[in-house]
Amino acid sequence: MRSLRLQKNPNGQADGRAHQTDVAAPTLSEVFPDTAQDAAAVGYMLSRLPKTDAPILWVQDRLSRRESGKPYLAGIGTQHPIIMVDLSRATDVLWAMEDGLRCRALAAVIGEVWGDPPVLDFTATKRLTMRSEAASVPCWLIRRAAATNLSAARNRWRASSRPSAPNPHDAQAPGLPRWSLDLFRSRHLKPGSWVAEYDRASDRLYYDAAPQHGTLDGGDGTQRDRAAG
Repeated sequence: MRSLRLQKNPNGQADGRAHQTDVAAPTLSEVFPDTAQDAAAVGYMLSRLPKTDAPILWVQDRLSRRESGKPYLAGIGTQHPIIMVDLSRATDVLWAMEDGLRCRALAAVIGEVWGDPPVLDFTATKRLTMRSEAASVPCWLIRRAAATNLSAARNRWRASSRPSAPNPHDAQAPGLPRWSLDLFRSRHLKPGSWVAEYDRASDRLYYDAAPQHGTLDGGDGTQRDRAAG
């Protein structure tokens, strides 16, 4: 994360917790999108990548590709070269992620796993955490249509899209993207909920404590819809 401004908590006091995420060491973080098609998890994860020109290893399983699609690489806007790996099974995704974390030249390793496959257990996440921290390479696991079951991930987030910020030049046009974030488990940080706003031009992520707009229409399906295998 590049820069954060101090947020205010519901009591109006400046809250310094926003700065803690800026200094967190590379480790495994999980993000649970509110719905399978919600891109908030990907957007937030990309905003947290290190500011380098090193490549990213991005691995998807079959159901993630089928239900949410591949990342639109041309529109991501990241300066990192992206190595896309398409695999069928969750076990292969975890193997590729762990193998990728042996390479210290990567900027990050990203994995997308659909649902709750038995192979994605506490031991598997512990292995990814240890590899990530040993190599000092951030590792992100995007968990669509999944339960927040036992995991060794150091930071666990829920993410959902919100209406964009007002556009200062055109009231009918979208402004900066906003996401609702819930850090519900963390080893080093104090859990909390925020509305994050990403300024792509300055590459800065801002946090506010309280939502100020209504939620988006749930037209992309019931929360945590599950696809048949």
